[in-house]
Amino acid sequence: MKRWVLLIMILFAAGSLLLGSAQGEAKKNMEKANIATETAIFAGGCFWCIEADLEKVPGVVSVISGYTGGTGENPTYENYASTGHVEAVEIRYDPAKVSYGQLLDFFWRHMDPTDAGGQFVDRGPQYRGAIFYLNEEQRVVAEKSKAELAKSGRFDEPVVTEILKAGKFYPAEEYHQDYYKKNPLRYRFYRSGSGRDSFLKKVWGEKK
Repeated sequence: MKRWVLLIMILFAAGSLLLGSAQGEAKKNMEKANIATETAIFAGGCFWCIEADLEKVPGVVSVISGYTGGTGENPTYENYASTGHVEAVEIRYDPAKVSYGQLLDFFWRHMDPTDAGGQFVDRGPQYRGAIFYLNEEQRVVAEKSKAELAKSGRFDEPVVTEILKAGKFYPAEEYHQDYYKKNPLRYRFYRSGSGRDSFLKKVWGEKK
């Protein structure tokens, strides 16, 4: 009898913890929704990687993988390259905690700004790096940030990342969102073989 009572108590406690966790997550999401956020759009090759990296930045509220920069509407993973779109991410962030310039500094440290033909193992214009500005202020900040990076001497090759006026951003299919969380083994295998991290370590050292 005691075993049954103990089992019921354990199950009840576990259920309470799960419910509390779910309620806590829901509360955090509600709090995020009330934050006065701003938006940035960057492209740095595979959107799985850029999304995973940018989600770690304090002050970033959400990162969505998607397609932008092309012609035609509602691109899909099967056809986005043929319509000139690139893999990109749309970032919502709290400007009270992180500035657009700081996001750019982080972005530069997680892609190769000297490669106009793609990023790392992913080749083709659909994987090229780009900054899509949503207003004149973002354009000015992006141009200044790019110029400072070029003058820094960090790279032997020219910094060629495009700075373009943002068009419509199309979220990618659900299975692409938070891919690194949904498919951690596949993601780690892809990332380790892509050459991204070895390049970043060579250029920026252990701390990016």
